[in-house]
Amino acid sequence: MYRANVADSAPAPTSAARARTRQAIVDAAVRALAEDPAAALSRVADLADVGRTTLHRYFPDREGLLDAVGAHAVRSISAAHARARLEDGTAREALLRVAQEYLELGDLLTVLFTGSVPEERWSGDEANQTALVALYTRGTQDGSLDSRMDAGWMLGVVWSVLYLAWSTLSTGTEDRHTVVTRLLLTLDKAVAAPTVA
Repeated sequence: MYRANVADSAPAPTSAARARTRQAIVDAAVRALAEDPAAALSRVADLADVGRTTLHRYFPDREGLLDAVGAHAVRSISAAHARARLEDGTAREALLRVAQEYLELGDLLTVLFTGSVPEERWSGDEANQTALVALYTRGTQDGSLDSRMDAGWMLGVVWSVLYLAWSTLSTGTEDRHTVVTRLLLTLDKAVAAPTVA
């Protein structure tokens, strides 16, 4: 009985190792696609430090790997929402926090912005979309976001300013603190409800 309990509670090393290898390949794909949207699978294998045979065992074709990167993007965006605490404070404050968290997605932002992973592979996640629309709705109700914009327009502004911030960071011409400050200042001016004189 004791032995059975120990065996039942022990994690399977092979599945843990497989999960780590799979994630290493996905992370490598993000880096490779950020460098070159047309990156070959051999480049992904090199960055993941695995052989082509190993890569193909996990992802038999490019489409499967792109699907995995898309799923990784959905999870990463969801995690960014959790870190941003979307329910805390005003919607305007939460929106600025989530923009900062998005900026931390790094190379994944490049992959999403360049279309290396087609939008339908990562933007169809209903939970993430619903969370952002709900944030906009709350902002128009609490008076912190400009109700003259609809949710789609406001989110377009967020992604556009985020693209500018990430592009600037990528060039290395500005330090992160300066870029984050400008990102938040620009977004705040763009989406904040007008002040009543």
